[in-house]
Amino acid sequence: MSSTLTVTGGAPLKGSVAVRGAKNFVTKAMVASLLGETTSRLRNVPDISDVAVVRGLLELHGVRVSEGAEDGELVLDPADVEVAAVADIDAHAGSSRIPVLFCGPLVHRLGEAFIPDLGGCRIGDRPINYHLDVLRQFGAVVDKRPSGIALSAPRRLRGTRISLPYPSVGTTEQVLLTAVRAEGVTELRNAAVEPEVLDLIAVLQKMGSIISVDTDRVIRIEGVDSLTGYEHRALPDRIEAASWGAAALATGGDVYVEGARQPDMMTFLNTFRKIGGAFDVDDSGIRFMHPGGPLRSIALETDVHPGFMTDWQQPLVVALTQAQGLSILHETVYENRLGFTDALVRMGATIQVYRECLGSTPCRFGAQDFRHSAVVSGPTRLQGADITVPDLRGGFSQLIAALAADGTSRVHGIDLIDRGYEHFAEKLAALGAQAVRDEEPARV
Repeated sequence: MSSTLTVTGGAPLKGSVAVRGAKNFVTKAMVASLLGETTSRLRNVPDISDVAVVRGLLELHGVRVSEGAEDGELVLDPADVEVAAVADIDAHAGSSRIPVLFCGPLVHRLGEAFIPDLGGCRIGDRPINYHLDVLRQFGAVVDKRPSGIALSAPRRLRGTRISLPYPSVGTTEQVLLTAVRAEGVTELRNAAVEPEVLDLIAVLQKMGSIISVDTDRVIRIEGVDSLTGYEHRALPDRIEAASWGAAALATGGDVYVEGARQPDMMTFLNTFRKIGGAFDVDDSGIRFMHPGGPLRSIALETDVHPGFMTDWQQPLVVALTQAQGLSILHETVYENRLGFTDALVRMGATIQVYRECLGSTPCRFGAQDFRHSAVVSGPTRLQGADITVPDLRGGFSQLIAALAADGTSRVHGIDLIDRGYEHFAEKLAALGAQAVRDEEPARV
């Protein structure tokens, strides 16, 4: 079955929604529980499908996962970790790329690990070569098979010196999850330092790890013989918070996002204000508002933290279709992240996508055949249309466009949005949106 949302747009979103823990942290913290010898407790966990996938993978490997006393709390007991059947892993993990991060912890615990073919959003190549190269440097033996990749360690993994060609979040997480129990010291240069990475480091330190983070993107990990479980409350999801902020701006609305945290969102908030949006911050969250009057066009380039996050780009582009003048966008993180704009153009937006780098930020895609820059001309009235969701963030952005558009849109495949946005249909209803969800048979 595939889910469809029928949206009647044109009305401002107004009201309050709450965000819980960041998808990009919570799933990694769940994997980290494999490294401990005692039970872990993770709080502020969102009810999203990616969490369900990781929970299922942990249970396949013998981890007992249960609900805690607090709403949104998971209790993870890794006492009986075991090898899982290849077919079970493959069947369960088809929609997620998270299994690659199981490798280091499983090799430490069991001496072996298996990675099936990996899914995830089709927004770029996102190769696992970095991961495999890192694991080899720790001493893992990588065996490529028709059904996936098997890893083993004839002896204990050993610390190493690693310099990443690009500060990849996933590869940084791989190094952290592998190095904490490797023999000796690991030095990682050009590491990712996103808030979600730092929260994972906080979890690993609670478990008994010794990790230092320098100001020049260098992380040093001193391996230890054993780790315990942890108790931790996940940092809030800054991507979801920004998505609701962009939705408020695009629809001319006023949305309070309970749980949003200013320090993690300062770059987004600066850009939001430059466009003409307004916001108020209090101890419990952030209120995002369209204050009236015209929105302003901007030049925007995505970058690794502390730059403008690539996951903020797509929802904000929808708001830029309502800004006066020409906005220029340069995407430097994922090479195929602008495909979602095709649907916006069908809805009446004026967006031209280019292969050239329209910006000054160093970019890996300039000499390649990728449409990774765009010019958005506005303001333009959007009209309802039939839309098929291409990926998680692009799908939510197209949903924002449907909410801002005149008339009715049918947004197909919104089960992809369930991967990262907790109860989003219910939240839309709380904001006054006219959106009805229904199931349709899967195409054969």
